[in-house]
Amino acid sequence: MIKIAICDDEPNICEELKQSLTYIFGGEKIDIDISIVPTGESLCKKMESEEYFDIIFLDILFAKNEIDGVDVGRHIRNTYNNNDVQIVYISWEKSYAMQLFEVRPMDFLIKPLSHSQIQKVVNSYLRIIGLNSGTLIYKKGHDKFEINIKDIVYLENSKRKIIVYLSNGKQEDFYGSLKNIYDEQLKYFDFIFTHASFVANYDHITAINHNRLIMAGNKDIPVSSGKSLEVKKKYLAIMKKRRGV
Repeated sequence: MIKIAICDDEPNICEELKQSLTYIFGGEKIDIDISIVPTGESLCKKMESEEYFDIIFLDILFAKNEIDGVDVGRHIRNTYNNNDVQIVYISWEKSYAMQLFEVRPMDFLIKPLSHSQIQKVVNSYLRIIGLNSGTLIYKKGHDKFEINIKDIVYLENSKRKIIVYLSNGKQEDFYGSLKNIYDEQLKYFDFIFTHASFVANYDHITAINHNRLIMAGNKDIPVSSGKSLEVKKKYLAIMKKRRGV
């Protein structure tokens, strides 16, 4: 079951989007549960009460609402520490791209919405599900352990140990080679080698500058001078791949 929220104060937009989503996911034989939420505040209240969603279609401007969709997205990512839900912004305006970067939306759609736009988003989401369904496997002594790929924020190589930083704030560590782990397991997912000692999970990157990556939870990791351009290119390549460009 995929849980979807449509947060928009235009009933006709909500109904058309709901019908398209029902038709598309029905064709894939995937069960969905759609909630219509008319304001950003009501969406925040649902998430404060620990109601979860897999995808949120989020309007940017609400006619009778103080909090806009950009601030709602910031609350989702920073206040609720939710980096798993996929956010798709919808708007009549095209001028919000830079404001949305820190929220890391899966896509940005211009109204009026077309069936082909919605189909493209669903296709991207189904690809992301496949990408995030794997596990990192490692050994400690004779014991084997697994970590869900989607829970890894980044990995660090320190004194022959690999330290895995997780989205719940915990850490796991084991002896090994970061390069080998990347080549054998992580390169099949959307991870980026930023430095000889650091590998970042694309899904947890909140900002990029020339020598640092800001990760979820306000952690930052270095980008070596020799990898700066490569990191930016790979980040953009992953973004385009996910959007089906």
